[in-house]
Amino acid sequence: MERGRDLIWGARGVMQEAAFYEKLDEGRVRCGLCPHRCVLAPGKKGICGVRENHGGRLYTLNYARVSSWGFDPVEKKPLYHFCPGTVVFSLGTVGCNFHCEFCQNWEIARGDVGATFELGVEALIEVLTRQAPPHCVGVAYTYSEPSVWYEYVLAASRGVREKGYRNVLVTNGFINPEPLAQLLPYVDALNIDVKSFTDSFYRRVVHGEREPVLRTAIQAKEAGCHVEITTLLVPGLNDGREELEQLVDWIATHLGSDTPLHFSRYFPHYRLRLPPTPVETLRRARELARRKLSFVYLGNVPDAEASTTYCPGCGRPVVERLGYRVSSSGLADGRCRYCGRRLPFVLEPN
Repeated sequence: MERGRDLIWGARGVMQEAAFYEKLDEGRVRCGLCPHRCVLAPGKKGICGVRENHGGRLYTLNYARVSSWGFDPVEKKPLYHFCPGTVVFSLGTVGCNFHCEFCQNWEIARGDVGATFELGVEALIEVLTRQAPPHCVGVAYTYSEPSVWYEYVLAASRGVREKGYRNVLVTNGFINPEPLAQLLPYVDALNIDVKSFTDSFYRRVVHGEREPVLRTAIQAKEAGCHVEITTLLVPGLNDGREELEQLVDWIATHLGSDTPLHFSRYFPHYRLRLPPTPVETLRRARELARRKLSFVYLGNVPDAEASTTYCPGCGRPVVERLGYRVSSSGLADGRCRYCGRRLPFVLEPN
C-alpha cells in the first residue's frame, strides 16, 4: 500500500496524498481505506466523493476542510456513558462512503469541498486550549462520516491526545481493519451506527455492507475503546421483531450486555419519504432489547424515562437526562450511589 505525504494544489487549495492505496496499471489506483476498495482511473473520484486519482496517485480533497463545527453536549452524539454532562468540540467535513436513502445530514455528506473552510491541526488545538467552554473533554469527529477524512482525523487525534484531550468518532463503521488499527490508539469512544441487521437493507437502502460494520465494533471494543451503538428504526424496513432480536443477541454476545444501545426515531428526509417511526415501535424495541441488554435508550423522542440510566442492580436512577440537561447525582466514582454496583461509565478526569 502507498502511504504518501505529497501535497499538490487542486482547484480548491492543497490536496494531500492519501494513505492506504495501491497503484495499478494504466495509471489506475485501488483505494484501501474502506471495503468498497474503489478502483479509479486518472481523474476519477471514489464513492465517497473526496478521494481522487490525480496522475496515478490518490489524493484526498478534504484534508482539514471543515463543513460544520460547534461545541455540543456529548449526549448529542449520542454518548450516554462517556463523560456525562460534558461538552465536545464537534467537527465534520464533506463526503461519505455510504449513500443512505434516509440520510439525516445529506447536505453535509453530499456537500461541495468548495463550501468548506480550512482548520489545520494547530488551529484545532488552539480552539481547544483557548476557546473551549468549561467541561470540554475533547473533539468529536461527527456530522459526516469521519473515516473519509482519515488522514486529517489521524493527525488531529494525535495532536488532541498529546494535549490531554479525548477523541470521539461518530461513524458508520465502514472502514478496513488496517487503517482502523492505526487510528484506534488515539480514540477514546465511538458511537457506531448499525443501520440494520440484514444484508439486504445495507445493499438496497444504505448502499454498503453490514459485516464490515460489525467487525469495526468488535475491533474497537477489543482495542479498549468505549463503544455505544445506534440504530435508526425505519418503519417497515428494519424494525421487525426477528431482526431486532438478532441485533440484540449480537451486541450481547460480541460487545457485552452492558453496551449502551440507542434506538433513534426516523423522520422523512433526503430520498426516503416514509412516515415517522411510531413512538410505540421504539418503546416495543426498547422493551425487547432490555431483556438482554442493561442500557437501552430512545433518541429523537421526548421520553425522560427512556433517556435515564438505571442501575441494573437496584433499579434506582443514577443518571437522569432531560433533553441535554444531565444530573449524575446517583453516580459516585463509577458506582451506583445507592447499592455500590460498578457501572460501565467513562468519567471526566478529575
